[in-house]
Amino acid sequence: MTKLDPNKNYLMPAHFGPRYTGKKTSGWYHDVTTMMVSYATDREALLKLLPDCFDVPEKPIITVAYAGNKKIDWLAGHGYNLIGVHASVIYKGDKEQMVGSYTLVMWENLTDPILAGREMQGISKIYADIPDHSMVNDVWRTKAHHFGHDILDMSLTNLVEVSLEDVEAEQAANKATDNPMGFRYMPSIGGWGPGEGQPTLFPSENKFTEVKIGAGEVNWNHLTWEQNPTQYHIANALADLPNIEYYPSIMTKGSTNLVVLDRLPRALR
Repeated sequence: MTKLDPNKNYLMPAHFGPRYTGKKTSGWYHDVTTMMVSYATDREALLKLLPDCFDVPEKPIITVAYAGNKKIDWLAGHGYNLIGVHASVIYKGDKEQMVGSYTLVMWENLTDPILAGREMQGISKIYADIPDHSMVNDVWRTKAHHFGHDILDMSLTNLVEVSLEDVEAEQAANKATDNPMGFRYMPSIGGWGPGEGQPTLFPSENKFTEVKIGAGEVNWNHLTWEQNPTQYHIANALADLPNIEYYPSIMTKGSTNLVVLDRLPRALR
C-alpha cells in the first residue's frame, strides 16, 4: 500500500485510496424535511447515560429528531433517513466548556453516512429501517424498526406555520448554544480491554423554507434480546428515560450543510 496522504480523506478500506472530493461533493443536503419532538426528562436518569465529561443542565431536555434527506451532494444526489436522539448537555473539558446537545444515538438507513459519521465525526450512529415520513389527515408520522420490531414511532399534529423571520431571530439568539456534540469510541482490537474515547463537536447550518409548530408524541418500545439482539439495550434505556412533559414540536423543510468551513468537526479539549 502506498503511503497515506495526510491531506486526503480516507475511510476503511484505506488501501484503495482516498475518498473522492471535488466540486460535486459539498456538505449540502438540498432537500431536508424534519420532525422534532422534545420533552423534559429526569436529570439523574439522563446523567447515567452520558460520558463523564458531560453534565446535565437544571432543565434536561430530550429531542427526538427525524430527517428525510434527499438530493445530497456527497452521495451524488441520493438520500437517506435518520432518527436521532439528542440531550441538552454541558461539556466540561480540561481546556474548554460549552453548552449544547449530545447525540445519545442516531439511527440511519444507509451504511455510507453511518460509517462516515461514526469514524470522522464521532456520532453514535447505528442502522435501522426508517421509512419515509407520511402525512395523513394532517398527522405526520415516522418510525424506526430493526429485525422486524419497532424501536420507536413518532407523530406530529396541529401544525401551525411560523414566520421565517421569527425562526431566523431564534437561531441568532441561540447561536452560542448551537453546539452538537458526540463521543467517538474506538474499541480495542478484538473488543476486549480498554478502548479509546474522545468527545467531539460536529457543527452544521440550516436554511429553512417552511417551519411549523404543533403537538408531538414519541412512543418507545421495550425489546428483548431475541427481538433486537444488537440494540435492545439501547432502545430499553431510552424507553426508561422519564417523559415528564412535552414541549412544542417542530416540522421544517429546507436544506442542511454539514461542512461549515469556519466550524469544522473537531475533538473537544
